[in-house]
Amino acid sequence: MNAKLSFMLDVRRLRVLHAVSAYGSVTAAAAALGYSAPAVSQQLAALEREVGMRLTERAGRGVSLTPAALILVGHTDALLARLEAAEADLAALRDQIAGRVALAAFPSAAASLVPAAWAALAGSAPQVRLDLTEMEPEESLPAVLRGETDVAVAHEYDLLPRPLDPLFERRELLADPAVLAIPAGHPMSAEPAIPLSALAGQPFLAPRESTSCAEMIQRACARAGFVPRVVARATDFQVLLSLVAAGAGVTLVPGLAARWLPPGVRLVPPAEPVTRRVFTVSRRGGDRKPAVRVVLDALTDAAARPGGEPLAA
Repeated sequence: MNAKLSFMLDVRRLRVLHAVSAYGSVTAAAAALGYSAPAVSQQLAALEREVGMRLTERAGRGVSLTPAALILVGHTDALLARLEAAEADLAALRDQIAGRVALAAFPSAAASLVPAAWAALAGSAPQVRLDLTEMEPEESLPAVLRGETDVAVAHEYDLLPRPLDPLFERRELLADPAVLAIPAGHPMSAEPAIPLSALAGQPFLAPRESTSCAEMIQRACARAGFVPRVVARATDFQVLLSLVAAGAGVTLVPGLAARWLPPGVRLVPPAEPVTRRVFTVSRRGGDRKPAVRVVLDALTDAAARPGGEPLAA
């Protein structure tokens, strides 16, 4: 490559290359960015023409990055962080904290943490406008990566860690232990804790198969030595808890999702603890934007109130 480069690298194409590096394939990068796979391939080809060097090589069904591509990815990390910082610095010039913050949160956080944060912001930063969309982490994290969402309230289970893109900033909110929800008349309802293996063979109620909450139940039961017999699935834990009250089965539910309990349901800790960690995600440097920062602070304060167990940063 000539020491005096006469071209300007396209930041959008660098973002595409960065996504291919982070997700390991053109198809996965396209899904994360909201592009088609051919569009990602075209962007990579255009970047190769700009650089004058090969950036990808065939590797089985996917692609691998050349040494030149790895150099670009390393510089792209720093470049994208600087761009985020520049946007934040410009926003900080405004005298008043104001602006629209697109917020995504999974259902139980949207029903508990977000209303408390919303009420606090109404008093402390009335010019900040929240636009809330209920999303599971599988949807909200790609939305943050694409720039469609400023802040996502997401979660991961200790049985199911969730790797994050290096462009994300993560702020811990709280630990959310899962509990067993069983009918009040269940033979084990008076126990202080229940080994999950004692429920093998009983009907289980679970979220949709595509969610991490459903996978958590599968893994917890597998750790206890059995495969749960799932008789009903629902997107809303309140539906599952109502079915528990009706005697349809048992389930494992995060504590945040069990704050509104129908009559006839008993909550018992599992003998083998399962914990969900709740956290916020924003783009690196995003918390330097005043409006984003006050939203993150309001969510942190809401999580620290009684009923949640704050986590160390």
